[in-house]
Formats: sequence, structure tokens, C-alpha cells
Amino acid sequence: MTPQEMAARIVRYGELMPCRTAFIDAHTPGSDQKENFTIIGGGVSESPDQHVHINESPGFNIGAAGQPPRVRNSLHTHRTAEVFFVLKGRWRFFWGRYGTAGEVVLDEGDIINIPTGMFRGFENIGTDYAMIMAVLGGDDAGGGVLWAPQVIEEASAHGLILGDNGALYDSKQGQQLPNGVKPMPLMPEEQIAQLIEPSVDEVVNEFVARYQDMMAFSAKAPCDVIGAEALIKDRPGFEVDFISRTSIDSALYSVPQHEILMVMRGHWRLNWEGGSTVLNPGDTCAIPPNLLHAIEPSMSGEASLYRVRNTADQAGPTRALL
Repeated sequence: MTPQEMAARIVRYGELMPCRTAFIDAHTPGSDQKENFTIIGGGVSESPDQHVHINESPGFNIGAAGQPPRVRNSLHTHRTAEVFFVLKGRWRFFWGRYGTAGEVVLDEGDIINIPTGMFRGFENIGTDYAMIMAVLGGDDAGGGVLWAPQVIEEASAHGLILGDNGALYDSKQGQQLPNGVKPMPLMPEEQIAQLIEPSVDEVVNEFVARYQDMMAFSAKAPCDVIGAEALIKDRPGFEVDFISRTSIDSALYSVPQHEILMVMRGHWRLNWEGGSTVLNPGDTCAIPPNLLHAIEPSMSGEASLYRVRNTADQAGPTRALL
């Protein structure tokens, strides 16, 4: 693989292209300043304006959300895994029919595997623009987003209508539903009644891993974060581990899976048969299967990254809840 070919598989943090009209709450006060990014795969955007950096899907999608202080992402759910780690800032994750069943605050480097089958949202509670990185299960990211009824109703009052084809139409721009397309029906109450509202203890103990703990666990080997026998036990169609400075050596290796490197802190030298480059905080790199490569810190100081690989497990509901 040439350096040019590898460069096409790296999405630099400073080159991320946001979409400000990705979802139905794009005009809703309190949510109208958020930015969404589709880094790898098709993502779940409802807008044709969403830019996709790398179209290839490794069996899951990589995305991100950037938000100014006190801006939130509205209550929704997915049919497959939704995993976030905090790249910048401080975030509050909340859940339940009206977002009041529980909440947890995550700081930089922390990760959460939000259980499927429940409404969830998140908010930047820091003092500056903040960013969370996301892994969404499945090639089609679970078939899109399922919104809480009040989100759709409030969005309609601000001019945005979601069609049953999954596309957004903005009446403020004179757009109307095309012939044959009806408004997306609200989730029926009997379906809502089947959604879960786990306790704070359940979510924090089973679905959250803290950065400083993972730094300690990764002192001698990569820390298994999400997987069948990991800190967060689940089989969402991908596995996640955490690597720090002393976790791995500089020897070349290859794996038969897709491997996504997502840098948290520090600068990492990526070597492969054909070239070398440096990955920086916020950068995302898609390593193809069977490519001999190696990663090691390129400078002194704290260094950490998340590594995501696809597995043979089928994307679907959170296994710990089955």
C-alpha cells in the first residue's frame, strides 16, 4: 500500500466535514447548533447534505458529534449498538421515555456502550465546544434512528418533517413531502411500553468504562473494553480495545479483520509495508484486513487510542440484556 493509498484511509480531525442538518431536531432550540460527522460507512443521517469521508463499511459505522456548551442531541434509540467515547469536553448522557430515568457524566477518554431498546440523548455540559466519537453497529447502522414522539412533534413545530422514507423535508425552505411519501408515524405507545429504563447502577456498572481505569489495565497489554469477556460484556458485531504507551511493541502484525484506529491522546507512528505516517488526537485510520502494520508512540508523554475490529457476531440488541 502506497502512502497515497493509506492517506485516503485516514480521516484527520482537522479535516472533518460537519453536517448541521443531519437530523430532525436541527431546528429545535437547544439542539440547533450541533454538528454531525460520518467518518466511515453510511451512518444514519436523515439529510442528503451529510458528507461521508470513507464509504467502505467494515460491518459497523464510525461517526462523531460536535456540540457547543449546553447543546443536546434529542431522545432516540437504535436497533444496534451505539458506543461513544469522549474525545473532548464533558458530556451528560441521559435516558428514559422523557430523559429522566437516569443519567451519567463522562469525561475525556471515558466510553459508554448505550444499551439498545431505550431512548437516550446526550448533552455537552462543558464550557467549550466538545466532541464525542461514535461506533454504530451494522453496515446500515441498524436501519436508522427511532425518535421519541415528542421530538418529532416539536421538530414539526419548527418546520422540519421526517418522511416515512427516512428523509427530512424543511418547510422553511419551501419543501413538501413528495407524492407517495407520508410523515413518519410516531412510535406507538405499546411499543414505547416495551422499551427499557435501566437504573443508573446498571448502566454505570455494566456499560461504562473510565479512562483512568483503562490506562491502568493497559499497562502491559491492550485492555479489552467491549467484547464477550471484556470490561463491557457485549457482542455487537465489533470489539473494542484500548491501547496506551506500554500496551504494545513496535513489531509488525496483521489480522484478518478490518481494524480502525481512533487516537485519543498523544501522537502515534503508524508503520506498514509501503510507508509510515503519524496519527494525531482525533484522527481515524481504517486499516484493511491482512495488512502488516505496527503502531507506537512517536513522542514522549501520554498516549492512548481505541482500536475497533469487526467480529463474526451479528449486529443486534445488547447481548447483556437478552
